Amino acid sequence: MAGAEFREHRLQLPPEATGMRLDQALARALPEYSRARLQAWIEAGRVEVDGRKLRGKDKVLGGEQVCVHAQWEADTRVEPEALELTVVHRDRGILVIDKPAGLVVHPGAGNPRHTLQNALLALDPALSRVPRAGLVHRLDKDTSGLLVVARTPQAHARLVAALAARDVERVYLGVSTGVMTGGGTIDEPIGRHRTQRTRMTVRADGRESVTHYRVIQRFRAHTHVRVQLETGRTHQIRVHLGHIGYPLVGDPLYGGRKRVPAGCSPALVEALRTFSRQALHAARLALEHPLTGKPLAWESALPADMVGLLAALEADERAARR
Repeated sequence: MAGAEFREHRLQLPPEATGMRLDQALARALPEYSRARLQAWIEAGRVEVDGRKLRGKDKVLGGEQVCVHAQWEADTRVEPEALELTVVHRDRGILVIDKPAGLVVHPGAGNPRHTLQNALLALDPALSRVPRAGLVHRLDKDTSGLLVVARTPQAHARLVAALAARDVERVYLGVSTGVMTGGGTIDEPIGRHRTQRTRMTVRADGRESVTHYRVIQRFRAHTHVRVQLETGRTHQIRVHLGHIGYPLVGDPLYGGRKRVPAGCSPALVEALRTFSRQALHAARLALEHPLTGKPLAWESALPADMVGLLAALEADERAARR
């Protein structure tokens, strides 16, 4: 089949697979693939167990000889588009991108082009054979910073598993409205807002969400904060910081009206009023390489707009002490 990639796996199911569903046993035997992908291959007749084709729900005895005819077809639904990208790491298994603020990660309603996924497909056409062009996590459009991309289906499955197991370190730097007294952990479930569908919110029936934060520097009415994700829900940092009363500067969804503290300098007034996105940057990413197991880490310097905002806050703080 044109545009498809094939690989054959031959294996024997271990004795401990006795009584398991076929799809469950294969997921344990081939952890580099998602269970959904394995189920699709079973349904397509690409898996033989002792020469027979079984259903995913069929139970196995252990000891069977299995042949998996793995196949990845190119996804042509998203068009490649050459956009300038900052690639901070590249090898046969992964790419690490330093995303600018303003770049949407995935195509969607209203923005089918000019996204990171379009750009990745132009950078590496082989990514069309990897789910979502290798994107295993995302950053909001107006959040800048580091993001890892899997270049093979095996790397994709392993990175997805590492994220689920909370084995990927993701550290962000932000500027919050309000003066934090200290750091802490926010352990509050997040789900879709019941009436405003573009928003997420803390709700009892939401998904488990854990965010750790600590103070880097306090200003008269703001805080420079370091945030580390334990889970990775949509808008998690923005929702959690807003929930405890310290929304990110410039956040249009969770920050409310732009707040300018009384008595601040004209330079700070201008900086706050013109800051056009949430003040959040993915500054550090650390993980074990999905193919080699080697520990790797990258750091990204704050972009110019956040550097300027912090400089205005520091100048205002100094002026207030005089």
